[in-house]
Amino acid sequence: MSIPLSILDLVAIPEGNSAREAIASSMASARLADRLGYNRLWFAEHHNTPNLAASATALLISGAASVTERIRVGAGGVMLPNHAPLMVAEQYGTLANMHGDRIDLGLGRAPGTDPMTAQALGRSSAEPQAFAQSIYDLQGWFGPEGQARSMPIVSAVSEGTEVPIWVLGSTVSGASIAGQLGLPFSLASHFGPDQIDQAIQVYRESFKTDAPTARIDKPYIMAGINVVVAESEEEARRQFTVVEQMIIDLHQGRRRRIQPPVDPDSLEGQRALSQNMLQISAVGTPDMVKAQMEAFVERTGADELITVTYAFDPAARDRSLELLAKLWF
Repeated sequence: MSIPLSILDLVAIPEGNSAREAIASSMASARLADRLGYNRLWFAEHHNTPNLAASATALLISGAASVTERIRVGAGGVMLPNHAPLMVAEQYGTLANMHGDRIDLGLGRAPGTDPMTAQALGRSSAEPQAFAQSIYDLQGWFGPEGQARSMPIVSAVSEGTEVPIWVLGSTVSGASIAGQLGLPFSLASHFGPDQIDQAIQVYRESFKTDAPTARIDKPYIMAGINVVVAESEEEARRQFTVVEQMIIDLHQGRRRRIQPPVDPDSLEGQRALSQNMLQISAVGTPDMVKAQMEAFVERTGADELITVTYAFDPAARDRSLELLAKLWF
């Protein structure tokens, strides 16, 4: 395939492991992804989630950028209403000053957590107009003049870094915002598959190259897909039960860390809880996964894919990354 392939990492914490161990495994995987030729590595913001260690994305990005040389590293994403835009500009401008032109900033409007935790984060408005204004200000702080349009006397260390901004979303609302702002769109199809076809259409139809925030001259879509590759279909299906259990736990309100793989047949009575959310997945041997991913690209017309691979054993995740890279690049 000719389109770029990237990785989304939520820094999963396996049962029996600590956040420290999960982060160390994530950094080791970052080095591997850099060597294998993946285009970018993004970390997604989540809070009050016991099975994920991806809450402070800027710190994870700095760690990953420090142990890699080529791969782009960024946020997929920062849930912008959880943060003051000036602080985001300062953090990501600092990252760009430290690591050069390898930093991406994906922005979302979702809380990335439950309502009580969102309140504890001091969450501000997620309304589309407020979200768009924050992006407008961020671009000002990243620009050569280093000033937000709505606050022209406020400058930041991010001046001149021109950190690329993406809009994240899984619905037509997020797609419309991305299109109207003339920005690249990261489609969260790996967990929000219900509106992907409509969202892609809305994004392309609403795309404005003359928007004040526009930074690309045509629509660009990076779509998410769950991927597990193994030497046999049976082993891939067994490894996929790790994320299936995670989604089943989410629906049942069960708070526990990432569980080891199980016999796929043992989940048959509960699989309905995870099937819809995980329908955009490629699972199997290298040839099977390649065919499934190619079909998804044909369906969506995606310009890039971003893969999500959960594993109880970091070695299984790294093996999947290796097999995928061998068949894709």
